[in-house]
Amino acid sequence: MAIKKSELYSSLWSSCDELRGGMDASQYKDYVLVMLFIKYVSDKYAGTPYAEITVPPGSSFADMVALKGKTDIGDQINKKIIAPLATANKLSDMPDFNSEKLGDGDEKVHRLTNLIAIFESKALDFSKHRVEDDDLLGDAYEYLMRHFAVDSGKSKGQFYTPAEVSRVMAQIVGIHEAYTSNETSVYDPTCGSGSLLLKVGEAAHAARRVKVSLYGQEKDSSTAGLANMNMILHNYATREIKQGNTLANPLFKDGDALKTFDFVVANPPFSDKRWSTGIDPLNDPHERFQHYGTPPAKQGDYAYLLHIVRSLKSNGKGACILPHGVLFRGNAEADIRKNLIRKGYIKGIIGLPANLFYGTGIPACIVVIDKENAHSRKGIFMLDASKGYIKDGNKNRLRDCDIHKIVDVFNRRDDSDPSYARMVGVEEIEKNEFNLNIPRYIDSQQAEDLQDIAGHLQGGIPQADVEALHAYWDVCPDLKATLFSPRPLAGEGGAQRRERVGYLHLAVPKQAIKPSIYDHAEFAHFIGRMNELFAEWRELTSAALKIPKPEGFHPKDLIHQMSESLLGWYADKPLIDQYDVYQHLMDYWAATMQDDCYLIADDGWKASTYRVVEKDKKGKEKDKGWACDLVPKQLIVNRYFAAQQAAIRELEATLESVSAQLAELEEDPGNAGFQPACGQDGRAPGNAESDPDFNPFAELDKVNKASVAARLKELKGDREAKDEIAALNAWRKLNEKESDLKKSLKDAEAELDALCLAKYPKLSEAEIKTLVVDDKWLAALERDIHGEMDRISQRLTRRVKELAERYETPLPVLEENVAALHNKVATHLRKMGFQP
Repeated sequence: MAIKKSELYSSLWSSCDELRGGMDASQYKDYVLVMLFIKYVSDKYAGTPYAEITVPPGSSFADMVALKGKTDIGDQINKKIIAPLATANKLSDMPDFNSEKLGDGDEKVHRLTNLIAIFESKALDFSKHRVEDDDLLGDAYEYLMRHFAVDSGKSKGQFYTPAEVSRVMAQIVGIHEAYTSNETSVYDPTCGSGSLLLKVGEAAHAARRVKVSLYGQEKDSSTAGLANMNMILHNYATREIKQGNTLANPLFKDGDALKTFDFVVANPPFSDKRWSTGIDPLNDPHERFQHYGTPPAKQGDYAYLLHIVRSLKSNGKGACILPHGVLFRGNAEADIRKNLIRKGYIKGIIGLPANLFYGTGIPACIVVIDKENAHSRKGIFMLDASKGYIKDGNKNRLRDCDIHKIVDVFNRRDDSDPSYARMVGVEEIEKNEFNLNIPRYIDSQQAEDLQDIAGHLQGGIPQADVEALHAYWDVCPDLKATLFSPRPLAGEGGAQRRERVGYLHLAVPKQAIKPSIYDHAEFAHFIGRMNELFAEWRELTSAALKIPKPEGFHPKDLIHQMSESLLGWYADKPLIDQYDVYQHLMDYWAATMQDDCYLIADDGWKASTYRVVEKDKKGKEKDKGWACDLVPKQLIVNRYFAAQQAAIRELEATLESVSAQLAELEEDPGNAGFQPACGQDGRAPGNAESDPDFNPFAELDKVNKASVAARLKELKGDREAKDEIAALNAWRKLNEKESDLKKSLKDAEAELDALCLAKYPKLSEAEIKTLVVDDKWLAALERDIHGEMDRISQRLTRRVKELAERYETPLPVLEENVAALHNKVATHLRKMGFQP
């Protein structure tokens, strides 16, 4: 069975358990990632002539397995595995597997042996992975990097740029629009683990199907090594990662001058206080500061930005993540900012949410640089994306819809929503003394919900508040008249609630607001049209998804095409946000569909079942039945065995009813319908007369078949215990019925289970496609999108009710109510002898 992404991730993360506790996450990540690298290249390239990656004889993962349990395992891994691999593939700064950080003596042997054993798992057999260019291992590497960054804490998480931010930068820098080739160069002067570089390369590959050339420099030696391995796992043969301090010793040069690139991206350390170490800024040989100004000694943000500017070709484009302070800080930075603006190099600024990055919680921005046609640039496009994110643990994270919206608005220069983005002219910026602080130009604060004093004093809902809901009235023009009227409902205050210009009243009772909306003909027509809209997209998409799996099938291509189609389908549709619909698909992709697509990519349209075996705490295996990942059992039941499922549901309902009767009888025989028999004098004989809380079950230690039978045996022939005997017999009958129902239910479920299991081998490819595409994928998406329709009515219902309640009791009525209450209290006090 093919490997699933979710299982791959969990298996890899579990490998970290072997190292946790002994060292910091920023250290143990190196060992786990190197182990992943060795396993992958061994499975993929060992014994393959002329392969992109060389695995020397004796240096494969299989050779590492042979070292398990050896007393000198760490030293042998270094000499026989790591050193030959590093030399053959020009890798440097590999971790020391014989380090004391891994423990001493037996502890180190045990730890490394267990770590190797984890990577021996069949689930991690990468030789069977046949989805070329889809970055299964690269994505796994990114997954681990993200988790390591979380575990590393504030001071050590800067080796990783969140993938979501990298995706934004890759799309806004313009590489997807440019004509790219293998010679197109992309550079990151502070590349960390290389994730940002790779996202830009991925964007170019998606647009042009070419692998651009990637260049990176990283100050930390171990992180530079990780970047090199990351490039290999992403199949980037044309890459060059160098280790060193970029500002003090830039290693990419053409002769004595800095090498220039087509695209430059970077996430440098924020406000680096040691940026000038090893540099004489006033005599910089590379002239990075000569025409703009020297950054402050304790603020290195502009030093990195100016390095980027100098490293770009004359038509080059770049993007850099920087703290918000660079937009408004004064003195030397103000001069640099002014010079960059006057040069026309700053194309745009994107404000990001706070707490996105692992090294800091402060908000950051993306400064977009474009030298092409800089002399004619008349403004800077500003975008405030600070409100679009989701909480993810103790960090914030951009959702897929947030990323797409940022990219769409920025690339189109769409300023239709000035509270989100706008083009700001240079003249306006000059008037603000070249201060680029985003809130000066974009007011993204939610408009205050103003209270209407006249409405509170005299009653009535302000017509302005009602008209603010115009998006609903545009779709359902008659709905407004159904919900609001210039005249109050009868009994709502009489003359005090008279008709007034500019004020309306609720035309239906408050409890009728929701049904009045949902049952309104215009709203029902709108919902019907939205359902038809999805049905049309579903029909087209279903046909496209069911085509035979072509060679070179790429799950990422599939979700890109599918999601873009859905996004476009809902563009400009009233009341529903196309990005919300898009997010539903992307959430389902991450949770389920992604794994399905990788199974199909590897195995084709096959519904293979397998046994589910779980181990208990003692390591004993337990058979938990069977399962099928691609076509879950419930889909088979729904399509082929609905009658059997309905019969089971009926049995379950009957069983639930009988069990409830039993429980009620045990708790309170009277409420359960059991009435004690009456004697000749009309009174209940025996213990029912003497105990009004008669309950024979309360005397039993346990209420079960054995205890009830034993009690009945004790009471046999006892005429005074007639009521107790009757109650116990009633319980016994219900218990027998319950047992029979449980057995029938178990037999029916076993029969259905066997029918389903026997059905799988008989499924045709067409049937599997229908089950997966129609019954699973599109059905789940349809449920989610229909939920959006419900939310539309709920939002309107909440707002109408809120307005109605806000103004339903005007001040004169409140005063009358207070006076009435005052008189009522005074009357009570006088009756009690007090004079109020």
